Amino acid sequence: MSTHYAERPSRLPGAVLWTKGGDGAAADGAAGGLVLPDGCMDLLWTQGRLLIAGPDTRAFRPGPGLGGPWAGVRFRPGAGPALLGVPAHELRDRRVESADLWPGGEARRLTERIDAAPDPAAALEELALRLAAAAPPEDPLVRAVAAALAAGSGVAATAEAVGLGARQLHRRSLAAFGYGPKTLARILRLQRALGLARSGVPLAETAARTGYADQAHLARDVRELAGTRVTALL
Repeated sequence: MSTHYAERPSRLPGAVLWTKGGDGAAADGAAGGLVLPDGCMDLLWTQGRLLIAGPDTRAFRPGPGLGGPWAGVRFRPGAGPALLGVPAHELRDRRVESADLWPGGEARRLTERIDAAPDPAAALEELALRLAAAAPPEDPLVRAVAAALAAGSGVAATAEAVGLGARQLHRRSLAAFGYGPKTLARILRLQRALGLARSGVPLAETAARTGYADQAHLARDVRELAGTRVTALL
């Protein structure tokens, strides 16, 4: 496995397969050691360990012993709970061993199989595909909520569009995404803003196009969610 971070679309629809070499940097898909909130859950492998990363509400920086090499499958927002068998809010801001969620013998066999594979990332992807094949059908309402919020729709408009009351939407969002729709909308807005800014759009225009009151509002959100300055991320 190479020493840099790389990702590609997974054969599992909507998911991303990523790898990160063992240079002491990041785990679960961040460059430079900082993993930003994105509303997603990941299935993670490193030699001898198979873990699940829950949805983050703040930036995660891997500590000692998490240097890699790593492979991961990042599921699109809302897809992870059905595949992994656990409500998202139970794993919020956590990285847990698979043996804590699945039978210990099964988790050990799966880990050993990936450890022994010529291409551990491909073996991890195969595991994700098997989990998806055995999972119940994806809830179209969850996908609709994620798509609406990712496109910048407000929480009230999203609830109306999918035919849920505010409390129902909040409850469904906790199970599917790990947090309520307001938090998810805020995280997805940050991701949209960073994508624009990284493409060369000036910060003031980025803020206006992604629904922030102004550039200072964007800067505050970055500091609260990522724990750093927006210029440091760019």
